[in-house]
Amino acid sequence: MPRMSRRGFLKTTCCTAAAGVAAASFGRLGLVNALAQTSQDYKALVCIFLFGGNDANNLIVPLGSSDYANYAKIRAGLALPQSQLLPVSPKSLSEPYGFHPKLAEVQAMFNQGQLSLLANAGTLVQPTTRDQYQQGQIAVPQNLYSHADQQQQMQTATLNAFAEVGWGGKLADKIQSIYGGNFPVLISLAGSNVFAEGLVVRPIESSGDPTKPLSGFYGSDEDNARLAALQSLLTFDTGLSLIQAASTTTSNAIQDGKTLAAAIAQGTPLKTPFPQSYLGGQLQQVAEIIQVRAALGLPRQIFFVSSNGFDTHSDQLNQQNSLYQDLSQSMNAFYQATVEIGVAPQVTTFTLSDFGRTFLPDSTAGTDHAWGSHHLIMGGAIAGGDFYGTFPTQVLSGPDDATDEGRWIPTTSLDQYGATLAQWFGVQPADLPSIFPNLPNFQNPTLNFMAAAQMAKRMHG
Repeated sequence: MPRMSRRGFLKTTCCTAAAGVAAASFGRLGLVNALAQTSQDYKALVCIFLFGGNDANNLIVPLGSSDYANYAKIRAGLALPQSQLLPVSPKSLSEPYGFHPKLAEVQAMFNQGQLSLLANAGTLVQPTTRDQYQQGQIAVPQNLYSHADQQQQMQTATLNAFAEVGWGGKLADKIQSIYGGNFPVLISLAGSNVFAEGLVVRPIESSGDPTKPLSGFYGSDEDNARLAALQSLLTFDTGLSLIQAASTTTSNAIQDGKTLAAAIAQGTPLKTPFPQSYLGGQLQQVAEIIQVRAALGLPRQIFFVSSNGFDTHSDQLNQQNSLYQDLSQSMNAFYQATVEIGVAPQVTTFTLSDFGRTFLPDSTAGTDHAWGSHHLIMGGAIAGGDFYGTFPTQVLSGPDDATDEGRWIPTTSLDQYGATLAQWFGVQPADLPSIFPNLPNFQNPTLNFMAAAQMAKRMHG
């Protein structure tokens, strides 16, 4: 286990680490005069991390006769019946595909142009072939197939060393310097994570209600008295810089919670119903915060939410039925909420996961850790209804198989995926390698799954 850093110590003082916020932020700005112009230039990124390693081989399945026959033969007991798959026809492809039977809302959003799929993306130092990988001729991410390492790398884009700064945090650092604002740009509703850690900007990180960063300090008169006593203690000058820094972090977290609570209290209750699930609750909170974006004075926001349970070594079919139904219904509810709020073209939601899983099942009706995976991208600004990247050749020991069990070597890198989102968000192309260090190793640094990118390609290509 790595030694706890100073940043790590400060984070342990409170479940929320926050950017410095003036205690009088609402008193100074007010809810009426709170940079309402942000609504015109507002953009948000929402990352949904699927912890455990999502087996996307059953998220989307080729429906062409020979491709499906190959899928059914190799996946055996994990193969989904062709008649149950939800068909889609990607705009740029001639062959049909089918989404998992529990992804009905995802299928509908795909067909309506509100969602697309990025095929076979993952952590890559540089473009890699099967021969290069097997012969050790090329650098690859450290400790492939390890949950802890690949979660870390997917959240940091640092593939050759342990990193304490995430690419969400780096993006927030860059955006904060461009757009300013006093309130934290980045909010995690999934607790503490490295994705949200920046060098300058401090996020709000909450495992529950982000308006109440400290547990056990809210509700009764006794709780309020305890909170007041704690706030008084935090003002004491101990003379120890580390303790003072921790006290400042906690004080700012409490103030951020108050600021956020005051803003949300002025919002209108959402009419869109959300699933009563962990993921659904997080996305509902994100929608409520986006609704009061002008009151917070933020033209840019980044959110991190998560869903757990994707480490399906056994009983995968039953587990995925529940996981995918929740994912599909929660994503759809969130999209509909952005329509209700009037920001659907300004909010882009995307999935990440540790890694994909083997195409070949294991002996316990599950799958083992693998590499490349498919990801969902949703929002009004995307070029929807299509696949991006390159779908793997689903043959054991084939050109895309790192081993002989269907561990797909990514054909699109995390850096390209993230850089495309970051550029839409407002980061200049010259600044992208400072966030995604392996980006210069790829001929096409960004992809064209954003509608603006497709328009630029048509105009110049």
